[in-house]
Amino acid sequence: MTSTGPVASTAPETSTAPVASTAPATSVAPVTSVASTTSVASMAFVRLRALLPRRRTRALPSPAARGELVAEARGLRVALGGRAVLDGVGIGVRAGEVLALVGPNGAGKSTLLAALAADLAPSAGEVRIGGRPAGDWAAGELALRRAVLPQAAALSFPFPVAEVVRMGRAPWAGTGREDEDEAAVALAMAATEVEAFAGRPFSALSGGERARVALARVLAQRTGLLLLDEPTAALDLRHQELVLRVCRERAAAGDAVVVVLHDLGLAAAHADRVAVLHGGRIAADGPPSEVLDAEVLSRVYRQPVEVFPHPRTGVPLVVPIRATPSLKPDNSPSLTRS
Repeated sequence: MTSTGPVASTAPETSTAPVASTAPATSVAPVTSVASTTSVASMAFVRLRALLPRRRTRALPSPAARGELVAEARGLRVALGGRAVLDGVGIGVRAGEVLALVGPNGAGKSTLLAALAADLAPSAGEVRIGGRPAGDWAAGELALRRAVLPQAAALSFPFPVAEVVRMGRAPWAGTGREDEDEAAVALAMAATEVEAFAGRPFSALSGGERARVALARVLAQRTGLLLLDEPTAALDLRHQELVLRVCRERAAAGDAVVVVLHDLGLAAAHADRVAVLHGGRIAADGPPSEVLDAEVLSRVYRQPVEVFPHPRTGVPLVVPIRATPSLKPDNSPSLTRS
């Protein structure tokens, strides 16, 4: 989950002094019902906000104009385990577009996303968000400007789905936009089709359901920059398309969306730009029709492919070139050596 750092709150402080009571102590044993889980989660959330710093003045972000540079990397180098995972990468992210990061395993896609989110410090180069070096933003201010979906989402406690989505609103506590909380949560859950299990514990969900709830949390955060790491990896065909449609809708509303994908078909159909990473560098960057080139992809993926336009939409289709099985003279497959 995305760290949001200290968050201002207008909630009254919760007293921590001992309180005399004749009632038996409240048990912290495993929760046995959705209702009690929801109650415990809500109380924990309220108490957490009460412990955070009191309201302070923060400059709220203004929507970026379409085409405006929202985030960028300049000469980025990231070394992990003594290996340069990114080496001299430069890329810009603009409002109103979906940018897909594609490439083989180990090419540096997730590392670049983490660096753009300011979750990973580069060893050289610079990341800028909202026109300022990423390191100049306090954690709470950064959380108002970018939301991050990691590859995997895990929680230690059985929070109900609705409360997990509501966590995305934490950065706005104590600001003038706190009143949007209920509407933001409801719309995010509807967009990702998770309302049906709003009361179920997050830990009881399937992998695909968890992925959609995690995306709903990011959408509820309502930032102008969304950074999504493989959001379709655990999803079925319907929900893969749903997630990419949501990305397109957010871009149409003026947000900048960066999404790591392995499915080149999804990238071709839904992205405005595709950046192909290879060996820690950007091998190609541009519209899908220009970047998804058979020669480039065959070299980068070390797998021969052919690319041709869809007969109805014209969207590039990428198909691996597969060896034809050897056939016997009677055209029946040969399963044994002759």
